Amino acid sequence: MLGLKLKTDPRWVTIVESNIEEILTDHAWCEQKAATNIITIITYNSEHEDLVTDLLEIAKEEIEHFQMVHNIIKERGLKLGRERKDHYVNELFKFMKKDGSRNDAFVDRLLFSAMIEARSCERFKVLSQNIEDKKLADFYRELMISEAGHYTTFLRFARKYTEKVDVDKRWAEWLEFEGELITNYGKSETVHG
Repeated sequence: MLGLKLKTDPRWVTIVESNIEEILTDHAWCEQKAATNIITIITYNSEHEDLVTDLLEIAKEEIEHFQMVHNIIKERGLKLGRERKDHYVNELFKFMKKDGSRNDAFVDRLLFSAMIEARSCERFKVLSQNIEDKKLADFYRELMISEAGHYTTFLRFARKYTEKVDVDKRWAEWLEFEGELITNYGKSETVHG
């Protein structure tokens, strides 16, 4: 369903399990950044009432996920560390088209968001199927379903609001780029690392 070119090697979960505090901290900040990204999209595109309505719901979910991860951190006696840079997301951001019309940039921002949600969904699936910690496996299974819904929402709005961008063609370009990019990741205990 996601169309990703490269699946995450399940051995990545072994790396994650070696430092649960790090994956949880990174995950918490990923959720915060997702909410911030959505608020940015809403801020610049508030003329689309249905987009604002739907994305506000997703932004609330992302903040709830941040809180859920923070609660897990506290329950385990761990600490929420400082925000981490997400090099994967930064590389995706560089690929996003910022020239052209306002609408072109809007559509590409939606595709950028869909790409992050798609990879997060895939990573959460790998975690849910391979992590030994039953509570975390169940948690990541729930989040996988949520991320899939976010991914499809971003794609739906890109298709709905495009003026000139061939969304399917541009999405294929995103998938190709991400497929090459992700070969550099999967080696650290971070959601996208």
